[in-house]
Amino acid sequence: MKKSITLIIACIITVSGYSQAIYESFRSIKLDQSRELKIQLPRNYKKNVKKTYPLIIVLDADYLFEPVAGNVDYFSYWEDMPESIVVGVNQKKTRENDCEYDTAEFLPTLKGSEFYEFIGQELVPYLNQTYRTAQLKIIVGHDYTANFLNYFLFKDNPIFQGYVCLSPELAPPMAERISSKIASGSDIWYYLATATNDAEGIKKSVLALDEKMQTVENLETHYFFDNFEESSHYTLVGRGIPRALEAMFEMYRPISKKTYKEVLLPLETSVYDYLVDMYRTTEQLYGIKREIRVNDFIAVSTAIEKKARDEDERWKELEPLGKLAIKEHPDTMLGHYYLGIFYEQTGEPKKAMRAYENGFQLSEVAFLTKDYMLDKVNKIKEDFGW
Repeated sequence: MKKSITLIIACIITVSGYSQAIYESFRSIKLDQSRELKIQLPRNYKKNVKKTYPLIIVLDADYLFEPVAGNVDYFSYWEDMPESIVVGVNQKKTRENDCEYDTAEFLPTLKGSEFYEFIGQELVPYLNQTYRTAQLKIIVGHDYTANFLNYFLFKDNPIFQGYVCLSPELAPPMAERISSKIASGSDIWYYLATATNDAEGIKKSVLALDEKMQTVENLETHYFFDNFEESSHYTLVGRGIPRALEAMFEMYRPISKKTYKEVLLPLETSVYDYLVDMYRTTEQLYGIKREIRVNDFIAVSTAIEKKARDEDERWKELEPLGKLAIKEHPDTMLGHYYLGIFYEQTGEPKKAMRAYENGFQLSEVAFLTKDYMLDKVNKIKEDFGW
């Protein structure tokens, strides 16, 4: 129910004009015809002239574009994913020909081959030249087009890193080809969905593919699967799109309570390094350099302090964390507070007191207030009789 509400709200936001679609006719040499495109740019695209954005290509755009674009706008508004450029290709009268494959090799043929070249050799290069696209590119499809989009996965250097396959009508050898590619590939995000009331043949083949995918062990690829209860071939789309975005952009979101409990606390290596690596990885993937969130600093510092009660060496991680917080949030108390804790716990009370005093002069943030920082200073003075 919550996911349905999210989808409805997202679509309302899009319709209301904050991120209106641009309609464009694209003349294709490969297809020898024009194709209608729907393009949604991020809200502040014109203002952020140096910023690049992930590109999401939506097949079957005559009915898939709006739910995808609406969810992208909604998720990015709440910073659960990066703002992205969404481009839909209308296929209302051409989808079967566009997705045509031969019955010998089960590869694109005739119009299907032309459409494949149109996407890879014309449309994506055009979008890269016209708009500020980042490295990350995702493609979305449903039934026929969800099968077709897999052909891009089989290239040596795929132009898409993310694949959203909503109830795909799979070609006979597709399950073996997909699982084999996922097993040997890297930096691939693959989302697959069916439903209990999906078309029987489609559901059977999708479940068989999922069974194969469950045996794949490759830490450099990311596979996600949903079998929605009580949804049909068509209604699963409204549930699958937000689920796919949640899964593919999990690393982009703030550190959650679940990640804190299941990842940070059991982590045997440096929690500080985890934070740095997380933001470095998201920058590489999404092409966006972000300021580290205060929420993430707090999650990491809390984990460090909790683990340090059992391992004194862990206190040392607060020093680089404090310096990083000063760099990222120079006008706030945050970094100086971490340095103060570090100096206190490593036997340097005078340095700790100076760190708290330096923080006292800056802006309050999260749980840190001037009174709190002053209390830290006074407590050290009392303890040492200064």
